[in-house]
Amino acid sequence: MYITASSSASSSLLRAASSYSRTRFFPSAFRNLTSTNPTSHSVVNHYRSLTSAAVRSFHCFVPRWSHRLDWRSPLTLRAQIRAVNPVIERLERKLATMAAEHPFKAVLTSLPKPGGGEFGKFYSLPALNDPRIDKLPYSIRILLESAVRNCDNFQVKKEDVEKIIDWENTSPKQVEIPFKPARVLLQDFTGVPAVVDLACMRDAMNKLGSDTSKINPLVPVDLVIDHSVQVDVTRSENAVQANMELEFQRNKERFSFLKWGSSAFHNMLVVPPGSGIVHQVNLEYLGRVVFNTDGMLYPDSVVGTDSHTTMIDGLGVAGWGVGGIEAEAAMLGQPMSMVLPGVVGFKLSGKLRNGVTATDLVLTVTQMLRKHGVVGKFVEFYGDGIGELSLADRATIANMSPEYGATMGFFPVDHVTLQYLKLTGRSDETVAMIESYLRANKMFVDYNEPQQEKVYSSYLELNLAEVEPCISGPKRPHDRVPLKEMKADWNSCLNNKVGFKGFAVPREAQDKLAKFSFHGQPAELKHGSVVIAAITSCTNTSNPSVMLGAGLVAKKACELGLLVKPWIKTSLAPGSGVVTKYLMQSGLQEYLNKQGFHIVGYGCTTCIGNSGELDESVASAISENDVIAAAVLSGNRNFEGRVHALTRANYLASPPLVVAYALAGTVDIDFDKEPVGTGKDGKSVYFKDIWPSTEEIAEAVQSSVLPDMFKSTYKAITKGNPMWNHLSVPSSTMYSWDPKSTYIHEPPYFKNMTMEPPGAHGVKDAYCLLNFGDSITTDHISPAGSIHKDSPSAKYLLDRGVEHKDFNSYGSRRGNDEVMARGTFANIRLVNKLLKGEVGPKTIHIPTGEKLYVFDAAMRYKDAGHDTIVLAGAEYGSGSSRDWAAKGPMLLGVKAVIAKSFERIHRSNLVGMGIIPLCFKSGEDADTLALTGHERYTIDLPSNITDIKPGQEVTVMTDNGKSFTCTVRFDTEVELAYFNNGGILQYVIRNLIKQ
Repeated sequence: MYITASSSASSSLLRAASSYSRTRFFPSAFRNLTSTNPTSHSVVNHYRSLTSAAVRSFHCFVPRWSHRLDWRSPLTLRAQIRAVNPVIERLERKLATMAAEHPFKAVLTSLPKPGGGEFGKFYSLPALNDPRIDKLPYSIRILLESAVRNCDNFQVKKEDVEKIIDWENTSPKQVEIPFKPARVLLQDFTGVPAVVDLACMRDAMNKLGSDTSKINPLVPVDLVIDHSVQVDVTRSENAVQANMELEFQRNKERFSFLKWGSSAFHNMLVVPPGSGIVHQVNLEYLGRVVFNTDGMLYPDSVVGTDSHTTMIDGLGVAGWGVGGIEAEAAMLGQPMSMVLPGVVGFKLSGKLRNGVTATDLVLTVTQMLRKHGVVGKFVEFYGDGIGELSLADRATIANMSPEYGATMGFFPVDHVTLQYLKLTGRSDETVAMIESYLRANKMFVDYNEPQQEKVYSSYLELNLAEVEPCISGPKRPHDRVPLKEMKADWNSCLNNKVGFKGFAVPREAQDKLAKFSFHGQPAELKHGSVVIAAITSCTNTSNPSVMLGAGLVAKKACELGLLVKPWIKTSLAPGSGVVTKYLMQSGLQEYLNKQGFHIVGYGCTTCIGNSGELDESVASAISENDVIAAAVLSGNRNFEGRVHALTRANYLASPPLVVAYALAGTVDIDFDKEPVGTGKDGKSVYFKDIWPSTEEIAEAVQSSVLPDMFKSTYKAITKGNPMWNHLSVPSSTMYSWDPKSTYIHEPPYFKNMTMEPPGAHGVKDAYCLLNFGDSITTDHISPAGSIHKDSPSAKYLLDRGVEHKDFNSYGSRRGNDEVMARGTFANIRLVNKLLKGEVGPKTIHIPTGEKLYVFDAAMRYKDAGHDTIVLAGAEYGSGSSRDWAAKGPMLLGVKAVIAKSFERIHRSNLVGMGIIPLCFKSGEDADTLALTGHERYTIDLPSNITDIKPGQEVTVMTDNGKSFTCTVRFDTEVELAYFNNGGILQYVIRNLIKQ
């Protein structure tokens, strides 16, 4: 944070004390001021003497939820702040003079209210009077406004502003720009390790003799607990309460830690368990669209530690996923360094045909964009077809940006956005302010007016009328299958060799039937039988049309006498309490219950692998007969091993299709020709008999989704729930680590840290720990699901008295580095070439030839003083943003990863943990270079960081005389600084202490 006219002097001081806004100035503010104005030293020193006590005093009487409530009806806190310490008032006047030196003060403009007065002031892009701005994509204008507002010629320079204005020419050149997001979003799986890191950083600051209060978020941080609930109990009216009780039993220690963090760190809000899914809560409640912070207006923007943070792009808010360590740096005032992205213009025309859902559309878009190639780019949607899409439809498309590989899938704000804001309970005054600001700053799209042609890096077009019903699978989100081709595609998968579209089942075994008894009832499974059917995930549960569509399918099936087989594990996990209200209002929840789709909780559940155990009889039938069982879910990820260990075929589908496939009981069906089942009259019931029309769905949405539902839901959310409210936590600002805890453990990142950076380094005579092919995901590297009973993590827990039933999941234990290091590369579906075809979480210890768990082999290498590297193919680190997929390998002693290509967030996470990412030259990989992984590798990097440039080439040599060239994927100068410091967090600590 630095003092500029981006906030008046008074609002600067308000941000220093307000729980709603920024509760503490980042020390670089004073460095910036004193570097440009020597007379400010005395002011700065005086401020330092008073600010700590003033802020702490003020913080104690600000309600925990104030920063979330005020944005809807902003309330000035000036009088209370001055009451804490009147010196602040004098300091305001002094800083006002210095703030006037802002490089773009000339474009600071008042935004008048229609009835008189003003909404506030803003940095006007039209006032820059540069014709290039009119051609910029809307998403790039958000980056431009941020650079103009935050320009101090230190962290953000005028040259950065010029780079963005000249985007058409600069974006192909991979230029670097700084970006400061308005806020940070966390969920509990990634939020726990983030708070652990912050607590550990405070300890490091203390050990180095510095001010621990410097470790505090400077921007609003929202953490929604949604990743912990599991589907233990289903098909029961009591499922929500039963699953929440189990959730609290398993996670009491984690939840207590997060509750401690919400009071120990300023500006951090924790939304309790049972409230909803982070991205749906963000869409319906947390998203501002435009901030009004003490009279300063600017666009909302957010980075989140979950890759599907992009869902908010559907609301016209620029948001994307980052690694947890990047998010922590952003919280602490560091500008994010990013490459100015290209923007793919995606034109939509026409309208969806009757019976086609938003899920069908997003799976089609995902396949198109994946084929086009959009990694590291923004995608911006435009065209007349946009007006035909509801806000929820847009959010569904934006949500799956990680699946098509883009940083964002952006929909600019238009009238549909404003209608949604009103529907979800934003006040009329707030919506009027949002529209006025965006129109004044040329960030609003009005399709009633002539559209000026925007310039894009490349173009795609889709006529919505061409979209057809489809699903995706069986192992990747972008492997779309038209519904009419599903039966043929399934049979091809059975025949094909093992791969993303193959299971290699011998023909003579393809019709095998596994008969068993399900609680005394005869049951049977075959290849393709559905054993999990889950309506889950923010991708779809945020969309009333597909949720009510699922209810209509259930209703029609009930009326015809069709019921889902009892051995199929069915579940419904809405992303917010609003869904329950409109399903009850419509009367459709009754029919979903009859089909087994009782509400099981408010969280991610099956989509992230928290599907719970299958019934023992079902699990045994699958295992004993080697059945290729199927899961059908309305999620966004279906990588093998993610949904459930026993479902090798996993298909993404719309909620109504989830119900349809549950009724059919198999994915081996042609819905056009084969009946779904037999009705109560003995006649065949076909897909067309249970599928609702677009008009039926629209009528249900119109009559059932009401503004009061959103208002009452989010009014209640602030009160928490009894189990959360009864958690008692210490009031100290330093965390007392419990060495016996198996959930929260002090990590070793800052052990023996000094003020002197360790410097750059190469790699010498490293062994290859693992040798991978393409598409190794973060789920492969750092699983989030269950802890296998024979794994190193299981041994660690058992040795500490934790019983198997209490293992919980890897995701829930991310606050404990000992568990997570042992869980690195522990995915049971891991394919490591060193094992020559054997699948599992093991590797070969090269010196001895022994086959060991990956963790055990890594410890052997570390104990012997040997470095290790990882060889990989294309798209290494794809999937969920997961900083443990970088932290874990670092703790195992991995010094470098050599791959054909990296997923965007994972590459930056590797850099953030001090691991060197290298790319093979185009056309080369481990196979073409005849690398077996049995070699020892030396990577020749200079020891002086100034001798390393972003993207430079280096030579890799092996001990058998081979030599090849790789590109070092340090993409920016800032990333080189992180590497020089041993990681991003060490860099931040040293910078904070120096300032």
